[in-house]
Amino acid sequence: MSDRLTRATRVELSALAKRYGDPIVARARITVGFADPIKRADRFGEVCMVVRGPTGRILLITKDIYPRGAFRLPTGGIAHGESVEAALRRETREETGLEVEVRRFLGWVDYLPLEGDKAIFHTFAFLLEETGGTLGSLDPDERILAYREVEPGELDAVADRLDAVTSQPSEEIGGDWADWGRFRSVVHRVVSKGLRVP
Repeated sequence: MSDRLTRATRVELSALAKRYGDPIVARARITVGFADPIKRADRFGEVCMVVRGPTGRILLITKDIYPRGAFRLPTGGIAHGESVEAALRRETREETGLEVEVRRFLGWVDYLPLEGDKAIFHTFAFLLEETGGTLGSLDPDERILAYREVEPGELDAVADRLDAVTSQPSEEIGGDWADWGRFRSVVHRVVSKGLRVP
């Protein structure tokens, strides 16, 4: 498969799998009807932060630009030349303000367009255990409006709600919110499955 991963990133992902467990690997065909984040030139993929709090519930976010009620797992871009783990730690701090420990490598999603076999974007999901800090974004550019927590078993329902986002054009994402919602739903289903694996 042709994709955007460098040899160094592949070597790192292999090392992360040995350290934190083999992830569920998924390939998803998506409608590329939006630009942000999959067409941004400053990244080849993203980390997905599955932050588990002291109660065992999972952290979700929404941003001020999102359709009303659209909550999702937080994600953050991996810059070219940046390691996956460095991006994970940086983005977790920026978006949540929390201190965490990495527990598991839950999922690796390759996104493909409706036609062709070249992956155009990647998401790497990690289970993180909250160990301290105060919840709140440290980067105002993230535009996080609110946080909420859900039980791990609710993630499929979160994916269903993202799949059902109403079609509406948006300059903020350079495309349609419905396409964005279907793209965003994928990792929630992968994470839900990964959390059920002992």
